[in-house]
Amino acid sequence: MAREAPVEWIWAVQAVAAALFLFSAYAHGVAYERSRAGRMVWLNAVGRQGALVLAALETLGALGLIVPMATQTLVWLTPVAAICLASLMVFAIVFHISRREWPNIGLNVVLGALAALVAYGRWGLLGAS
Repeated sequence: MAREAPVEWIWAVQAVAAALFLFSAYAHGVAYERSRAGRMVWLNAVGRQGALVLAALETLGALGLIVPMATQTLVWLTPVAAICLASLMVFAIVFHISRREWPNIGLNVVLGALAALVAYGRWGLLGAS
């Protein structure tokens, strides 16, 4: 019974992280024009193709946080996806620091921390459902 609480807790973190990354993917991909005209002016620096690559990576990563563990298929992909997403957020932080876009860094830190927490939690709980 003591092992169930951490497993449920990490599932909650995975769900929140996946939802936030999917929302980010939507903003970068589907709502690109609206996002770059609004608060995401940095999208002008990466362009439409770059934003689509970011959206694809975030979507695949979000799916990787949930699907392998939920289906108990290739469960090692969940911590790998989390590590990739955390790495993507490190690059995003460096990008925003170089452009002095301080407000954008906070969300990247939160997303990166959630992804790192999933990687850490699932690496130790690999195989737990």
